[in-house]
Amino acid sequence: MSNIKINQNVLILHLTVLIWGFTGILGNLISVSAIHLVWYRVLIAAISLFVYLVATKQQILVTRRNFISFILVGGIVGFHWVLFFYAIKVSTVSVALVTLSSLTLYTAILEPIINKQKIPIMDMVIGVVIILGIYMIFQFESHYIEGIIAGLTCAFCASIFSIANARMVKKSSATLITFYEMLGAWFWISIYMAFSGDFNEHMLLNQSDLIYLLILGVICTAIAYVLGVAVMKELSAFTVALATNLEPVYGIILAILIFGQEETMSLGFYIGAVIVLGAVFLYPYIKTKMKKRKKELIIRKIY
Repeated sequence: MSNIKINQNVLILHLTVLIWGFTGILGNLISVSAIHLVWYRVLIAAISLFVYLVATKQQILVTRRNFISFILVGGIVGFHWVLFFYAIKVSTVSVALVTLSSLTLYTAILEPIINKQKIPIMDMVIGVVIILGIYMIFQFESHYIEGIIAGLTCAFCASIFSIANARMVKKSSATLITFYEMLGAWFWISIYMAFSGDFNEHMLLNQSDLIYLLILGVICTAIAYVLGVAVMKELSAFTVALATNLEPVYGIILAILIFGQEETMSLGFYIGAVIVLGAVFLYPYIKTKMKKRKKELIIRKIY
């Protein structure tokens, strides 16, 4: 692949990550509750992905076993997003994005356990560093305790469905999986809303909410997802991981630019955020270096 093509894909990747970072901004701008917001988001995303699948003439039907798996995981995805937007509404965009970064910690612990493997020492070290950063945020932003807990729980859910998706994507189309997961999220949230009485006048949208939700569902979910998958086929997993870790950075910068004083946090929060984001950002770099060194040692032993 030419350098121009690589640079184009890297630019598209960062644009996609920037769009994902903008998700939190939209969550703060949309006036309806977190549960209603996600209900609309996944519905719009599912319709958009259905149109994309039909337009590209991709297979839509799946086996019963895959259908059940996708729908169940979709429930976790929906719960994850409800918690994410709830965290934003009861705290700030910055708090929600930084706590979401603990996804790396959960995955480092859960993935080896689920796959019945030993947890690498480096993963444990990174985990301790992330816990230290989160502890600092708790200490200095205790008035946002509800948002911090929601953000951490949201990250846990993200870790669960990420591990599940990593397995399912080996046998099914990533676009197809996402389509059914959006349907699953919409289905489970609809059931919850039916029993809780959330199908009411409070879910009615004003004009600005409708515009923001269309941007959130079509651009930030469906289109951004398609773009993200496209560049992942051309770029290395390491490049993608590093860029993806910039999502909370982009989101926090955008939040400060758009909301100003509302997003200004204490010095302790920013120190904790730098610790968390630094650990998350360096994690794939250190991991790659260690794998490379291990391979070199194996080669030396052979020769």
